Amino acid sequence: MESCFAKTVMSGGAGFALGGVFGIFMASMAYDTPFHTAAPGQPATPISSLPMRQQLKIGFKDMGARSISTAKNFGKVGAMFSGIECGIEGLRAKNDLANGVMAGCLTGGILARGGGPQAAAIGCAGFAAFSAAIDAWMRMPKEDE
Repeated sequence: MESCFAKTVMSGGAGFALGGVFGIFMASMAYDTPFHTAAPGQPATPISSLPMRQQLKIGFKDMGARSISTAKNFGKVGAMFSGIECGIEGLRAKNDLANGVMAGCLTGGILARGGGPQAAAIGCAGFAAFSAAIDAWMRMPKEDE
């Protein structure tokens, strides 16, 4: 596929789908909200004391909200990384490990920019290292058995 736009959209969509599944899984494992959020002025009730139907309603509502949130984040990261990498590859006219490392650095820096320069530098280094590790592993020659 040659189109950077198509690659970006596909990566964003795949990230959104994967993030949604991951969000559902992580929300189903979360026990960090043992109390039902009560209306203002009402006491918080342990969720285990509520009727089963209400427990399920609260649980599924929470799973849906977390799933959408995680899906948006994964989609944003996937689209951003893929678009930046494709742009760098087009500018350099090469397909090598450096493209992923530079794209990882830019993506990490952009995502962490709200935390200041130090956070952006750490985000840059972290994403670049992760991208280099994954890209190096994906480029390893396959062993024939």
